[in-house]
Amino acid sequence: MKGDEPSANLHVFTTGCPEIVRMVGFRDRCRAHPEEFELYRAAKRELAARTWRHVQHYANAKSDVVEQIIARALAET
Repeated sequence: MKGDEPSANLHVFTTGCPEIVRMVGFRDRCRAHPEEFELYRAAKRELAARTWRHVQHYANAKSDVVEQIIARALAET
């Protein structure tokens, strides 16, 4: 879901969805490890500077760095 006022990008999952563990792990890893947050932020800024025909193309482009961070987060659990 996406909202304009205020600007928001909300992910909604059903109870027990495995994606919840991945997304919370990503969030927690970025909070606990500033270098991970900086890696993600740098990737987003570099990609945001490009022109994308569809926003999904931008999302797909950042998936590699997101998956790397998630993998490290899940390895800690």
